[in-house]
Amino acid sequence: MSVSTYFSTFNSNLRMNDDIVSKINYRYKQITKRINIDYWGDTSDILHSLYVGSYGRGTEIWVSDIDIIVQLPKSIYEKYHNYSSNGQSALLQDVKNVLKKTYSSSDLRGDGQVVGISFQDGIKFEVVPVFINSEGSYYYPDTNFGGSWKTTDPKKEIAAMNIRNSDTNRNLKRLCRMARAWKNHCNVPISGILIDTLAYKFINEWAYKDKSYFYYDYLSRDFFKYLKDLDKEKLYWLAPGSNRYVWKDGNFQYKAATAYNLSLEAIENETNGYSYSSKLKWREIYGTKFPY
Repeated sequence: MSVSTYFSTFNSNLRMNDDIVSKINYRYKQITKRINIDYWGDTSDILHSLYVGSYGRGTEIWVSDIDIIVQLPKSIYEKYHNYSSNGQSALLQDVKNVLKKTYSSSDLRGDGQVVGISFQDGIKFEVVPVFINSEGSYYYPDTNFGGSWKTTDPKKEIAAMNIRNSDTNRNLKRLCRMARAWKNHCNVPISGILIDTLAYKFINEWAYKDKSYFYYDYLSRDFFKYLKDLDKEKLYWLAPGSNRYVWKDGNFQYKAATAYNLSLEAIENETNGYSYSSKLKWREIYGTKFPY
């Protein structure tokens, strides 16, 4: 096996299988239909909803939650905006009760900014009710600190990721998925959106951005170097497309430095003909989805 084969197999291993994707698509349509029936008087299973988060950006891996937004009518916003206190919490409870009509046996919760649906097979949806504004972005409820409305623009983020992924021979989204495997395996304090934001910035300047799997040992090494060298005092970055603040969760630079050093060992082992030892080093970084 060559470096190209290792990383091609690894990337395939990170993806959800067809059975899971089919379940996700079916449930997405059922959620959408339920929302449309109760809030819009329509039985459509495609209108007023959108995949967002890592699934919407195409950077998800097999363990990712499924984030969607469901657009509600303006009259619903006015109703809950006029509450004397935390109408946002009341809105989430209303959406949760609506979804219970379809998913009465599933575990539903409504808090923070989402209504969560946990299915018995381990798939989890996080549903965010939103209201479109005049700029084409969305208001969504935040129940924290007495309740408020915040703004999100996922369509611009999705478009920015898609464009740069196309411009970099599909390497951007693959890098985001590999970094998620590292995050999960090494318990790195970094969010998915921050991974996508930093990968987006890094890959545009990467020397081999037009190449493919044969260069993915260098891609890993160089991205970990980029991460470890970032200013530890910096608190946030701007998301691609929307320019919203993406706050850091902790000092991910320390674990990036460890991964960088392991990647140097992996590359050296491969150069010296010790392929098995090289793959073991990559597995220390990325976990058991990396082939050996």
